Amino acid sequence: MFGTAGLPHILMRFFTVPDAKQARKSVLWATTWIGYFYILIFIIGFGAIALVLTNPEYADPVTGTIQGGPNMAAVLVGKAVGGNLFMGFISAVAFATILAVVAGLTLSGASAVSHDLYATVIMKGRPPAGTELRVSRVTTLVLGVIAVLLGIVFEKQNVAFMVSLAFAIAASANFPVLLLSLLWKDCTTRGAVIGGSLGLASSLILTLLSPSVWVDTLGNPAGSAPFPYTSPALFSMTIAFVSIWLFSITDKSKNAQAERAAYPAQQVRAETGIGASKASSH
Repeated sequence: MFGTAGLPHILMRFFTVPDAKQARKSVLWATTWIGYFYILIFIIGFGAIALVLTNPEYADPVTGTIQGGPNMAAVLVGKAVGGNLFMGFISAVAFATILAVVAGLTLSGASAVSHDLYATVIMKGRPPAGTELRVSRVTTLVLGVIAVLLGIVFEKQNVAFMVSLAFAIAASANFPVLLLSLLWKDCTTRGAVIGGSLGLASSLILTLLSPSVWVDTLGNPAGSAPFPYTSPALFSMTIAFVSIWLFSITDKSKNAQAERAAYPAQQVRAETGIGASKASSH
């Protein structure tokens, strides 16, 4: 498309422009802090084993039950290291983090429902004036009520484990669609929609039928869980990948042919940024 002589020059320009340098710097900082966060998980975990589980003041040494439940591990590590002052600081950080995460998820959920679902899908891009804001407010209230009810139901569950279940859902619904749409030339819209939907549905259903929810949360007898594993990712993600592949290769529509023909240009844009639209001014 560009010729073998011109391609190195184009790539050199892309990787030396100021925007690319700033992007690489941002990626480096983001990767550093994300890596630091995951390293802290090991530090806090081993700290809880060494300082909390072995201390009768914080945990029962026989059963290994932590005072206040497993979600108190980080807070009790703070108390073991720095006393009440450091425990108060860790508690304040945890509260601020939870508040920020909940606020961000609520806003993103309300925006997705009001703008993407209501305005774009239901109203075909022409919602009446003021209705989109009204839908956003109602959605925020509904999401808040649902979150409170689910928080009560899952009160005894470990927060870190619940986060891993959210990762399993993302790995089943989002990851296969993103990966195949970027790297597989035969991926079509029909395959992505059906495969992503099946990945989402299977991950949610298998999570509900797993021992962590079926037994620990819903109170059913031990050993009665229809799905024997705690995380559904291995199975639900496989369902998503296979479904995207199957429904893409069997898609013979004109829209699918146009999408396959447009893949080379998309690959060049995704790998180099050449042809991408610039950000609009606000």
